[in-house]
Amino acid sequence: MENRQLGRTGRQVGVVGLGAWQFGTGWGEVDESDALGTLRAALDSGVSFIDTADEYGDGRSEQIIGKLLRSLAATGATAPTVATKMGRRVAQQPENYNAANFREWTDRSRRNLGVERLDLVQLHCPPGPVYDQDEVFDALDALVEAGAIAAYGVSVRTCEEALSAIRRPNLATVQIILNALRTKPLEQVLPAAARAGVGIIARVPLASGLLSGRYTAATVFGADDHRSYNRGGEVFDVGETFSGVDYATGLEAVERLRPLVPEGAALAQFALRWIVDQEALSVVIPGARNAGQARGNAAAAALAPLSAQTHKAVQEIYDELIRPQVHGRW
Repeated sequence: MENRQLGRTGRQVGVVGLGAWQFGTGWGEVDESDALGTLRAALDSGVSFIDTADEYGDGRSEQIIGKLLRSLAATGATAPTVATKMGRRVAQQPENYNAANFREWTDRSRRNLGVERLDLVQLHCPPGPVYDQDEVFDALDALVEAGAIAAYGVSVRTCEEALSAIRRPNLATVQIILNALRTKPLEQVLPAAARAGVGIIARVPLASGLLSGRYTAATVFGADDHRSYNRGGEVFDVGETFSGVDYATGLEAVERLRPLVPEGAALAQFALRWIVDQEALSVVIPGARNAGQARGNAAAAALAPLSAQTHKAVQEIYDELIRPQVHGRW
C-alpha cells in the first residue's frame, strides 16, 4: 500500500486506514471477536493507521484496539499508528476544554489502549470558540512536552473550523468529512493544509455506507444505528449521518456514479480511490464491520488513479444533486 506523510507527526501511514467507531456504538452491535478479526484483516491488507475515540462505546473501541496492540507486542509485530479523539464525553461547553480535563482524558485513553504515549490525540469536533483559545493549544503542547501524547490534531465539522485549526503552528492533522458527496474541502482546506504541512484525515468516506451501493429505498436500519435515529440530527450533527445528504437524493447520486466505476472494482473502492487521488490527503478511514469489508476497503489503494474526466463527472453529479443541500452548511 502507498504510504504518505501524516502531517506534522513525522509518521508515514498507509493511505487507506480503518475507522473504529463501529466497535463502540452507533452502528449496531459488533461482537468483540469480529472486531478483532476485522482489525487483523485490515493490518494484513496493509493498513497501518486506526482511528478511534474515547466516546465510542464509552471506551469500548479503544479497549478492543488495546487488546490488538497487546497481541502484536507479544509477537514482536509492528503496531499501527493509533489516533484517538477526546472531548465528546462531557457537555459541549468551551470551558470544559482545559488542561486538567485533557490530562484526565488522555490518561484514560492511555489505559484503554494500554500505551504509555498516545500516537495522536484529536479534539473531537469541539465547540467553535475553542479554536480561538490559545490556552487550549498551550495545554495540548504541554501534553506533548510531558510525553503523554506524541502529536495532536482536531476533528472538525466545518471547513471554517479546519482553516482556523490549520493556522495553529503545532497542529499535526485535521480530520474532516471528505467524499464524493462532500467535496467542499477541496476548495480551500486541502490546499491550506498542504501549504502548512498539516495532514488530512478523511472521515465518513463512504457517506455512512451510501457510497457502498448496497442500500435501497427499502433498506431498514436498526434502532441502534445512527442511520436510523440521527437522520435529522436528533442526537448529533446531521452532517455525520449520510454526510448530511437526504437519503433519497443520496441514492440517486449513487446510481449516477455507478457507470463511472472501473471494471472489476466495487463502488465503495471507487469512492475511496476518488479520495486517495487527492494529493493533499494523508489517509482515509473507512469503517468495516467484518474482515471482508476491511480487505475490500484496503484494496482500493491498489486501483489506478481515476481519470480527469471521471473526476469531472463526479463533480458534476455533486454540483447538480448535492451542492444545494450541503455546500453552504459545512
